[in-house]
Amino acid sequence: MSFPPCPNCQSEYVYPDQNHLVCPECAHEWDPNAVEETFTVKDANGTVLTEGDKVTVAKDLKVKGSSLVLKIGTKAVIKRIVEGKDHQLDCKMDGAGDMMVTAAFVKKA
Repeated sequence: MSFPPCPNCQSEYVYPDQNHLVCPECAHEWDPNAVEETFTVKDANGTVLTEGDKVTVAKDLKVKGSSLVLKIGTKAVIKRIVEGKDHQLDCKMDGAGDMMVTAAFVKKA
């Protein structure tokens, strides 16, 4: 019987222990039947955002540490979605360059 490799270290020497699988190399234990929660990010309207989506700024935003202000309607492309409490979106903003933005302040275009 073959088991999936360890999600931590990709070791192939995984063995079962009751209803869990155990990796002897890194001591990671997991339930193979558990459904993994996926991280989703929603915009100001509640629309789910994904990498590559085009968004617009929903309200004027002051850029921290700068005198720059992002005006309503500024366009951006989401390069990466990061799980974090402050800024979830790594975006390429028109006229401002690369920037981290909170998802609640943008709308999907």
